[in-house]
Amino acid sequence: MAALDLLGRRWTLRVIWELRGNGAPIGFRDLQRRCDGMSSSVLSTRLTELREAGIAASTATAAQPAWQLTALGDDLVTAMGPLLDWSRAWAERR
Repeated sequence: MAALDLLGRRWTLRVIWELRGNGAPIGFRDLQRRCDGMSSSVLSTRLTELREAGIAASTATAAQPAWQLTALGDDLVTAMGPLLDWSRAWAERR
C-alpha cells in the first residue's frame, strides 16, 4: 500500500517517466520543462519523496543538483513494463 500511495500522488509517475533511461542526471529546471512546467514546489516535493523512498537520487553540480533514478528506480521502471504494454494496446483500440 505504501508503494501505491507514493506512486499515486499527482505527477510522481511523470517524474519517474522523465528520469527513466536517460543515463545522465537531469537538472531541476530541465526536468520541470519536461514535466510540462509543473510548479517548482510540487516538483521539489515529489523529488524529495522519491529520494526518501530510494527511487531517485541527486548529484551535486556546480550550478544546481541533477536527478536520476537509482537502481531501485530502474527496477521500478522495469516492473512497470507490462503496464506500458497494456496502455499501448489500450490506446490502439481507442
